[in-house]
Formats: sequence, structure tokens, C-alpha cells
Amino acid sequence: MYTKQFEIRWSDIDANRHLANSAYLNFMSHTRMSFMLEHGLGQNDLARYNVGPVVFYEHIYYFKEVFSNEPVTVTMALKGLSDDGKYFEFTHNIYNARGEHAAHCEILGSWIDLKTRKITALPDDLIKGIHQLEKTEDFKVLTQEDTRKFGKRPVNNPSTAI
Repeated sequence: MYTKQFEIRWSDIDANRHLANSAYLNFMSHTRMSFMLEHGLGQNDLARYNVGPVVFYEHIYYFKEVFSNEPVTVTMALKGLSDDGKYFEFTHNIYNARGEHAAHCEILGSWIDLKTRKITALPDDLIKGIHQLEKTEDFKVLTQEDTRKFGKRPVNNPSTAI
């Protein structure tokens, strides 16, 4: 299991004096980027192919508060990947210093060509790096339909958006 530890900083705490939701997102993002860097998907590797990751959604479930001066451990696992590497789904779990499960997150994303700004498949040599990540028990091969399972669509007229 890929893990990363973080010290809670003053800037990570919100008005309720516990870990702010934005800090959870930042810790999980940092964990993903660290894994990618360590497995051949760093900025230089992605720049060589002119691709970048995009997030479609992050669903976070909070279980326990995390307070300042309490280090956290963030885990990362592969929940899904399309055959061509175009779509990916990761899970993260956050544990407090006592090993108590503080939060769980599922993130779905893709890769875009940074010139055309269109979703693109990941080159084979980069897909190898992602396959080094431990898979969840419910791992599945993703398809485009999986990216639309919640039925959310853009609404361009704000007066009709609810």
C-alpha cells in the first residue's frame, strides 16, 4: 500500500480548530503526485507526452476529527483503470496518529492532451507506473460510462441551475 505521512500545520486548521476539508484534498493530491513522481509519472515524464491529469470528482467521507499537532497517514490504492489508461480511479484513506480511520475518498479522473485540451489515452510506458499501485478488492476496468454514473451535466444558464 502506498502511504505518505503529513504533519498538520497551523494553516491546515479551520475555524473549528480541526483539519480543514481543503487540507484533506491537499494531502491526498500530494500523495498522488508523490506516487506518480516515484513511478515514472513526474512532471518531466508527463511533459514529454504533453499530458496532464484532470479530476472529474472527489467524494470524501469524514469519520473522525483530526486536530493540530496530530500527524496523519494517507494511503492510496488503484480502484479502477481503463485498458488504455485514459480513465483512473483512486481511493485514499486518512488515519490519525492512533491509527483511527479519519476519512475516505474516491477520486475519478482522466488525462488530457495539453495542446488540444481533449481527453487522451496515457502512453503505454506511463501506464506501467500506475499498475505498480496496489489495487483495491473491488478494482474494475473503467469505461467512459463509469465517468457518467452520477448523471451530472453542465447547466449553462445559472437561473435554471439547482
